[in-house]
Amino acid sequence: MPSGITRREMLKRLVGAAGLLAQGRLPLALSSESAPGARKLPDKSETAPSSPVAMQRCESFEPQLFRRKLDAVLDLIGGVQKLVRNKTVTVKVNLTGMSWEPCFGLPAYETYQTHPSTVAALCAALHDAGAKRIVIVENYYWDRPPEKTLSDSGWDVAAIKSAGGHKVVFEDTRNRGRWPTYSRFKVPWGGFIYPAFDLNGRFEKTDVLISLSKLKQHACAGVTMTIKNMFGATPCSLYGNDAPKENCLVHRTEMFHDGRKSVPEGVPAELDHGLPRRATVRVPRIASDIYGARPVDLGIVDGIQTIRGGEGHWNRGIGLMKPKLLLAGRNGVCLDAVCTAVMGFDPQAPHGRLPFQGDNCLSLLASVGIGTNDLRRIEIVGLPLKEAVHPFAPQRHDRG
Repeated sequence: MPSGITRREMLKRLVGAAGLLAQGRLPLALSSESAPGARKLPDKSETAPSSPVAMQRCESFEPQLFRRKLDAVLDLIGGVQKLVRNKTVTVKVNLTGMSWEPCFGLPAYETYQTHPSTVAALCAALHDAGAKRIVIVENYYWDRPPEKTLSDSGWDVAAIKSAGGHKVVFEDTRNRGRWPTYSRFKVPWGGFIYPAFDLNGRFEKTDVLISLSKLKQHACAGVTMTIKNMFGATPCSLYGNDAPKENCLVHRTEMFHDGRKSVPEGVPAELDHGLPRRATVRVPRIASDIYGARPVDLGIVDGIQTIRGGEGHWNRGIGLMKPKLLLAGRNGVCLDAVCTAVMGFDPQAPHGRLPFQGDNCLSLLASVGIGTNDLRRIEIVGLPLKEAVHPFAPQRHDRG
């Protein structure tokens, strides 16, 4: 039975011992090497860029405490004033799921979704740093203003707007919205599965893009932090099960997970890649394509309280976890690599080994030069990794 990296094994790696113990292979997906017809691209892993990742211990979502810890992790990577001053800043939150049911008796935002206190603290920090405008975006599955959806779910929307100096607005990016056309973003290496994506115009009409996500595993992608959070940037109106439809309120499983549905006419079509139609192959590769097409300028990952074994309440075998951590970085691959190590897994694990039931999106993005997932090349500032490792139990093989 495959197992995750234990705390002792991770510490051995950190001090330069022999490395990780061998792990079993999950027979859920073909690796990129064995997938018939997979495109062969030059491997740029050795020269992929590296950027520091900051970590702080954060005991709770208490607003004042979280703000202090947020300021600390941001200061450790150079602060945000130069990044956001006099600029429009867009924050992509992670509100996964078509039903926001409680989990372990706690609200969705305390377990598997972005917490409103983290949004308020980030908006306050951006306001204090001189941001001109702050836009909170997500792909919602309800035909109503985001403020209504969030308020009904227990968010204090007025407090968030106040924290941001009343510069904060909320936008639903599930369709074209306020923009006359979609904005096209090309994948710089040509794509693993898609060569480009059409997104809501907000992802173009912004100066700075920030991902605010949770520290979690994922039933198809293995892990879901900064990179997988951008999966939700793709509008359901074009990629959802009911697409093309501007009022689409359904997820993207038929097109992205299963490959059973084609994009609408005029939208960049799927490549002739020869890869199997398996979610554990497709989702990590499509997530990589999306992130490559529209990378973020800053990633912040909330690991205060979360779940293991999946990304939401719908996954079987999940458990409540309290790593009590906050992480931030400018390169999403580097940041997610450290997050993966925090969970007790190897961010360079081969395709098909825990936590990756299929393809390893971190290695895919490293191979095309977006960022390194080699811990030896990533500077970790603040809390040392050896003090932060909080092993997550092995994932179930459920599909999410």
